[in-house]
Amino acid sequence: MTPRDASDANDNPWSDLDRPPLNGTALRRALVREGGLWGDVRVTPRTGSTNSDLVALATDEKADEGVVLVAEEQNAGRGRLDRQWTAPARSGLFFSVLLRPTGVPVERWGWLPLLTGVAVATALSRVAGVDTALKWPNDLLVTVGGEERKTGGILAERAGNDAVVVGIGINVTLREDELPVPGAGSLALAGATTTDRDTVLRAVLRSLEQWYGKWRAAGGDPAASGLQETYAAGCATLGRVVRAELPGGTSITGEAVAVDGDGRLVLATEEGVQQPVGAGDIVHLRPA
Repeated sequence: MTPRDASDANDNPWSDLDRPPLNGTALRRALVREGGLWGDVRVTPRTGSTNSDLVALATDEKADEGVVLVAEEQNAGRGRLDRQWTAPARSGLFFSVLLRPTGVPVERWGWLPLLTGVAVATALSRVAGVDTALKWPNDLLVTVGGEERKTGGILAERAGNDAVVVGIGINVTLREDELPVPGAGSLALAGATTTDRDTVLRAVLRSLEQWYGKWRAAGGDPAASGLQETYAAGCATLGRVVRAELPGGTSITGEAVAVDGDGRLVLATEEGVQQPVGAGDIVHLRPA
Protein backbone atom coordinates (compact mmCIF):
# COMPACT_ATOMS: atom_id res chain seq x y z
CA MET A 1 0.00 0.00 0.00
CA THR A 2 2.07 2.93 -1.27
CA PRO A 3 1.13 6.35 0.13
CA ARG A 4 0.54 9.20 -2.25
CA ASP A 5 3.10 11.98 -2.57
CA ALA A 6 2.51 14.55 0.17
CA SER A 7 2.49 17.37 -2.38
CA ASP A 8 -0.64 15.98 -3.99
CA ALA A 9 -3.71 18.02 -2.97
CA ASN A 10 -5.76 14.85 -2.70
CA ASP A 11 -3.68 13.93 0.35
CA ASN A 12 -5.88 16.28 2.33
CA PRO A 13 -8.91 14.15 3.22
CA TRP A 14 -10.91 17.30 3.92
CA SER A 15 -10.22 18.90 0.52
CA ASP A 16 -13.83 18.15 -0.51
CA LEU A 17 -16.27 18.69 2.35
CA ASP A 18 -18.93 16.70 0.48
CA ARG A 19 -16.60 13.70 0.74
CA PRO A 20 -15.30 13.42 4.30
CA PRO A 21 -12.92 10.57 5.18
CA LEU A 22 -14.02 7.39 6.88
CA ASN A 23 -13.17 6.86 10.55
CA GLY A 24 -11.62 3.42 10.92
CA THR A 25 -11.78 3.47 14.72
CA ALA A 26 -15.50 4.26 14.72
CA LEU A 27 -16.17 1.57 12.12
CA ARG A 28 -14.34 -1.07 14.16
CA ARG A 29 -16.22 -0.04 17.28
CA ALA A 30 -19.55 -0.38 15.45
CA LEU A 31 -18.91 -3.59 13.52
CA VAL A 32 -16.44 -5.77 15.41
CA ARG A 33 -18.14 -7.73 18.18
CA GLU A 34 -17.71 -11.00 20.02
CA GLY A 35 -19.17 -13.85 17.97
CA GLY A 36 -19.73 -11.65 14.92
CA LEU A 37 -18.35 -12.16 11.42
CA TRP A 38 -16.23 -9.03 11.23
CA GLY A 39 -12.98 -9.32 13.13
CA ASP A 40 -11.14 -6.26 11.83
CA VAL A 41 -11.94 -3.21 9.70
CA ARG A 42 -8.95 -1.46 8.16
CA VAL A 43 -9.12 1.85 6.28
CA THR A 44 -6.24 2.91 4.06
CA PRO A 45 -6.01 6.27 2.22
CA ARG A 46 -4.95 4.74 -1.08
CA THR A 47 -3.95 1.42 -2.58
CA GLY A 48 -3.82 -0.36 -5.90
CA SER A 49 -6.53 -2.94 -5.28
CA THR A 50 -8.15 -3.96 -2.00
CA ASN A 51 -8.82 -7.39 -3.51
CA SER A 52 -5.15 -7.93 -4.36
CA ASP A 53 -4.07 -6.73 -0.92
CA LEU A 54 -6.53 -8.99 0.88
CA VAL A 55 -5.72 -12.05 -1.26
CA ALA A 56 -2.09 -11.56 -0.28
CA LEU A 57 -3.06 -11.17 3.37
CA ALA A 58 -5.15 -14.35 3.23
CA THR A 59 -2.51 -16.47 1.51
CA ASP A 60 0.77 -15.07 2.89
CA GLU A 61 -0.27 -14.19 6.43
CA LYS A 62 -3.18 -16.66 6.80
CA ALA A 63 -5.46 -13.90 8.07
CA ASP A 64 -8.62 -14.98 9.85
CA GLU A 65 -12.05 -14.76 8.29
CA GLY A 66 -13.77 -11.42 8.72
CA VAL A 67 -11.07 -8.92 7.74
CA VAL A 68 -12.50 -5.89 5.92
CA LEU A 69 -10.13 -3.67 3.93
CA VAL A 70 -11.45 -0.30 2.77
CA ALA A 71 -9.57 2.10 0.50
CA GLU A 72 -10.47 5.76 0.19
CA GLU A 73 -9.00 5.58 -3.31
CA GLN A 74 -7.83 2.78 -5.63
CA ASN A 75 -5.50 3.26 -8.60
CA ALA A 76 -5.65 -0.32 -9.87
CA GLY A 77 -9.17 -1.42 -8.97
CA ARG A 78 -10.50 -4.28 -11.07
CA GLY A 79 -13.89 -5.51 -12.14
CA ARG A 80 -14.79 -8.72 -13.90
CA LEU A 81 -12.78 -9.64 -17.00
CA ASP A 82 -9.94 -7.45 -15.61
CA ARG A 83 -11.80 -4.23 -16.41
CA GLN A 84 -10.46 -1.16 -14.64
CA TRP A 85 -12.46 0.49 -11.87
CA THR A 86 -11.50 4.11 -11.18
CA ALA A 87 -13.17 6.91 -9.25
CA PRO A 88 -12.12 10.10 -7.43
CA ALA A 89 -10.92 9.75 -3.85
CA ARG A 90 -13.73 9.27 -1.30
CA SER A 91 -16.43 9.39 -4.01
CA GLY A 92 -17.51 5.84 -3.28
CA LEU A 93 -16.98 2.74 -1.20
CA PHE A 94 -14.16 0.50 -2.40
CA PHE A 95 -13.62 -2.45 -0.09
CA SER A 96 -12.97 -6.18 0.13
CA VAL A 97 -13.88 -8.82 2.71
CA LEU A 98 -12.17 -12.09 3.54
CA LEU A 99 -14.43 -15.14 3.90
CA ARG A 100 -13.52 -18.71 4.78
CA PRO A 101 -16.75 -20.67 4.17
CA THR A 102 -15.67 -23.93 5.81
CA GLY A 103 -18.45 -26.47 5.96
CA VAL A 104 -19.90 -25.30 2.64
CA PRO A 105 -19.15 -27.50 -0.40
CA VAL A 106 -16.77 -25.74 -2.78
CA GLU A 107 -19.23 -26.16 -5.66
CA ARG A 108 -21.59 -23.79 -3.84
CA TRP A 109 -19.01 -21.03 -3.38
CA GLY A 110 -20.07 -19.64 -6.76
CA TRP A 111 -23.10 -18.23 -4.96
CA LEU A 112 -20.94 -15.79 -2.96
CA PRO A 113 -20.98 -12.92 -5.51
CA LEU A 114 -24.75 -13.36 -5.94
CA LEU A 115 -25.21 -13.43 -2.16
CA THR A 116 -23.15 -10.26 -1.90
CA GLY A 117 -25.32 -8.61 -4.53
CA VAL A 118 -28.46 -9.44 -2.55
CA ALA A 119 -26.89 -8.13 0.66
CA VAL A 120 -25.75 -4.86 -0.93
CA ALA A 121 -29.05 -4.24 -2.73
CA THR A 122 -31.00 -4.93 0.46
CA ALA A 123 -28.83 -2.50 2.44
CA LEU A 124 -28.93 0.28 -0.17
CA SER A 125 -32.70 0.09 -0.47
CA ARG A 126 -33.10 0.22 3.30
CA VAL A 127 -30.54 2.83 4.31
CA ALA A 128 -30.40 5.09 1.23
CA GLY A 129 -33.93 4.69 -0.11
CA VAL A 130 -32.62 3.67 -3.53
CA ASP A 131 -34.21 0.78 -5.39
CA THR A 132 -31.24 -1.32 -6.42
CA ALA A 133 -31.56 -4.08 -9.00
CA LEU A 134 -29.11 -6.87 -9.78
CA LYS A 135 -27.72 -7.56 -13.21
CA TRP A 136 -26.42 -11.12 -13.40
CA PRO A 137 -23.86 -11.97 -12.26
CA ASN A 138 -22.33 -9.03 -10.40
CA ASP A 139 -23.61 -5.55 -11.26
CA LEU A 140 -25.67 -3.20 -9.08
CA LEU A 141 -28.16 -1.06 -11.00
CA VAL A 142 -30.01 2.12 -10.02
CA THR A 143 -32.35 4.39 -11.97
CA VAL A 144 -31.16 7.88 -12.92
CA GLY A 145 -33.57 10.06 -14.87
CA GLY A 146 -35.61 7.03 -15.93
CA GLU A 147 -32.51 5.25 -17.19
CA GLU A 148 -30.97 2.12 -15.72
CA ARG A 149 -27.35 2.72 -14.75
CA LYS A 150 -24.59 0.75 -13.09
CA THR A 151 -23.64 2.10 -9.67
CA GLY A 152 -21.54 -0.78 -8.41
CA GLY A 153 -19.98 -4.14 -8.97
CA ILE A 154 -18.72 -7.23 -7.18
CA LEU A 155 -15.63 -9.34 -7.79
CA ALA A 156 -14.99 -12.63 -5.97
CA GLU A 157 -11.57 -14.30 -6.07
CA ARG A 158 -10.22 -17.48 -4.52
CA ALA A 159 -7.43 -17.02 -2.00
CA GLY A 160 -5.76 -20.37 -1.53
CA ASN A 161 -7.79 -23.50 -0.96
CA ASP A 162 -10.10 -22.35 1.80
CA ALA A 163 -10.80 -18.64 1.34
CA VAL A 164 -12.62 -16.23 -0.93
CA VAL A 165 -12.04 -12.49 -1.14
CA VAL A 166 -15.10 -10.53 -2.25
CA GLY A 167 -14.51 -7.02 -3.53
CA ILE A 168 -17.31 -4.46 -3.64
CA GLY A 169 -17.32 -1.08 -5.36
CA ILE A 170 -20.20 1.38 -4.99
CA ASN A 171 -20.36 4.84 -6.55
CA VAL A 172 -21.79 7.05 -3.81
CA THR A 173 -21.31 10.76 -4.58
CA LEU A 174 -20.00 10.51 -8.14
CA ARG A 175 -21.21 13.53 -10.12
CA GLU A 176 -22.41 13.54 -13.72
CA ASP A 177 -19.19 15.12 -15.00
CA GLU A 178 -17.12 12.48 -13.17
CA LEU A 179 -18.81 9.40 -14.65
CA PRO A 180 -16.24 7.10 -16.30
CA VAL A 181 -18.73 5.90 -18.95
CA PRO A 182 -22.21 7.06 -20.03
CA GLY A 183 -23.93 4.04 -18.46
CA ALA A 184 -22.54 4.68 -14.99
CA GLY A 185 -24.47 6.13 -12.07
CA SER A 186 -24.21 6.80 -8.36
CA LEU A 187 -26.38 6.83 -5.28
CA ALA A 188 -26.39 10.65 -5.32
CA LEU A 189 -27.57 10.78 -8.94
CA ALA A 190 -30.28 8.23 -8.10
CA GLY A 191 -31.66 10.53 -5.38
CA ALA A 192 -30.38 8.68 -2.30
CA THR A 193 -31.71 9.88 1.03
CA THR A 194 -28.18 9.68 2.42
CA THR A 195 -24.73 9.65 0.86
CA ASP A 196 -22.93 9.28 4.19
CA ARG A 197 -20.41 6.58 3.33
CA ASP A 198 -20.01 5.55 6.97
CA THR A 199 -23.75 4.88 7.26
CA VAL A 200 -23.87 3.02 3.95
CA LEU A 201 -20.81 0.89 4.70
CA ARG A 202 -22.13 -0.17 8.09
CA ALA A 203 -25.47 -1.14 6.56
CA VAL A 204 -23.85 -3.13 3.76
CA LEU A 205 -21.54 -5.06 6.09
CA ARG A 206 -24.34 -5.87 8.53
CA SER A 207 -26.54 -7.08 5.67
CA LEU A 208 -23.69 -9.18 4.27
CA GLU A 209 -23.07 -10.70 7.69
CA GLN A 210 -26.74 -11.65 7.96
CA TRP A 211 -27.03 -13.21 4.50
CA TYR A 212 -23.68 -15.02 4.77
CA GLY A 213 -24.73 -16.45 8.13
CA LYS A 214 -28.03 -17.77 6.74
CA TRP A 215 -26.35 -19.28 3.68
CA ARG A 216 -23.59 -20.89 5.71
CA ALA A 217 -26.04 -22.28 8.28
CA ALA A 218 -27.87 -23.94 5.39
CA GLY A 219 -24.63 -25.55 4.16
CA GLY A 220 -24.57 -23.18 1.21
CA ASP A 221 -27.94 -24.41 -0.07
CA PRO A 222 -29.33 -21.43 -2.03
CA ALA A 223 -32.93 -22.62 -1.79
CA ALA A 224 -32.96 -23.52 1.91
CA SER A 225 -31.30 -20.21 2.84
CA GLY A 226 -33.79 -18.18 0.79
CA LEU A 227 -30.96 -16.80 -1.33
CA GLN A 228 -32.04 -18.20 -4.70
CA GLU A 229 -35.59 -16.86 -4.40
CA THR A 230 -34.47 -13.44 -3.15
CA TYR A 231 -31.85 -13.10 -5.88
CA ALA A 232 -34.39 -13.96 -8.59
CA ALA A 233 -36.87 -11.43 -7.19
CA GLY A 234 -34.31 -8.63 -7.43
CA CYS A 235 -32.61 -9.65 -10.67
CA ALA A 236 -33.21 -7.17 -13.50
CA THR A 237 -31.82 -9.65 -16.03
CA LEU A 238 -34.64 -12.17 -15.66
CA GLY A 239 -37.48 -11.78 -18.15
CA ARG A 240 -35.29 -9.95 -20.63
CA VAL A 241 -33.85 -10.93 -23.97
CA VAL A 242 -30.09 -10.86 -23.49
CA ARG A 243 -26.88 -11.73 -25.26
CA ALA A 244 -24.37 -13.74 -23.28
CA GLU A 245 -20.84 -13.10 -24.55
CA LEU A 246 -18.94 -16.20 -23.50
CA PRO A 247 -15.25 -16.90 -22.88
CA GLY A 248 -13.64 -17.85 -26.17
CA GLY A 249 -15.50 -15.29 -28.25
CA THR A 250 -18.82 -17.10 -28.78
CA SER A 251 -22.22 -15.78 -27.73
CA ILE A 252 -25.76 -16.97 -27.01
CA THR A 253 -28.95 -14.92 -27.35
CA GLY A 254 -32.16 -15.78 -25.57
CA GLU A 255 -34.62 -14.86 -22.86
CA ALA A 256 -33.23 -15.05 -19.34
CA VAL A 257 -35.77 -17.31 -17.62
CA ALA A 258 -34.15 -18.47 -14.37
CA VAL A 259 -31.13 -18.63 -12.11
CA ASP A 260 -30.53 -22.31 -11.40
CA GLY A 261 -29.32 -24.03 -8.24
CA ASP A 262 -25.70 -23.52 -9.27
CA GLY A 263 -26.18 -19.77 -9.70
CA ARG A 264 -26.08 -20.02 -13.50
CA LEU A 265 -28.28 -17.87 -15.72
CA VAL A 266 -30.64 -20.00 -17.83
CA LEU A 267 -31.40 -18.70 -21.33
CA ALA A 268 -34.30 -19.91 -23.45
CA THR A 269 -33.11 -19.69 -27.05
CA GLU A 270 -35.18 -19.40 -30.23
CA GLU A 271 -34.33 -23.04 -30.94
CA GLY A 272 -36.29 -24.05 -27.83
CA VAL A 273 -33.19 -24.97 -25.84
CA GLN A 274 -32.69 -23.93 -22.22
CA GLN A 275 -29.00 -23.10 -21.99
CA PRO A 276 -27.32 -22.44 -18.61
CA VAL A 277 -24.56 -19.83 -18.62
CA GLY A 278 -22.01 -20.02 -15.81
CA ALA A 279 -19.64 -17.26 -16.92
CA GLY A 280 -19.80 -14.47 -19.42
CA ASP A 281 -20.71 -10.86 -20.08
CA ILE A 282 -24.46 -10.22 -20.25
CA VAL A 283 -25.91 -7.51 -22.51
CA HIS A 284 -29.53 -6.52 -21.90
CA LEU A 285 -31.11 -6.27 -25.35
CA ARG A 286 -34.70 -5.53 -24.43
CA PRO A 287 -36.51 -4.36 -21.27
CA ALA A 288 -38.40 -6.94 -19.25
